[in-house]
Amino acid sequence: MSERPDFEFRTSSTCKYNNDPRCVEVATNVPGKVAVRHSATGLTVEFTAVEWTDFLTGAKLGEFDLSA
Repeated sequence: MSERPDFEFRTSSTCKYNNDPRCVEVATNVPGKVAVRHSATGLTVEFTAVEWTDFLTGAKLGEFDLSA
């Protein structure tokens, strides 16, 4: 059984911790992996570096924009 890597999470500087501390945190310090977690619950999802790059590319191209 492999040991889980120690991710070092960072939060966007635009995240506000007023009365609603729900932010997305991202860790990219483990080679080949990206972890994303919810700051309030600690739930974490891991991606490969390729999956993460593909997601960011799609987001920048508007693939996930919601229609009104």
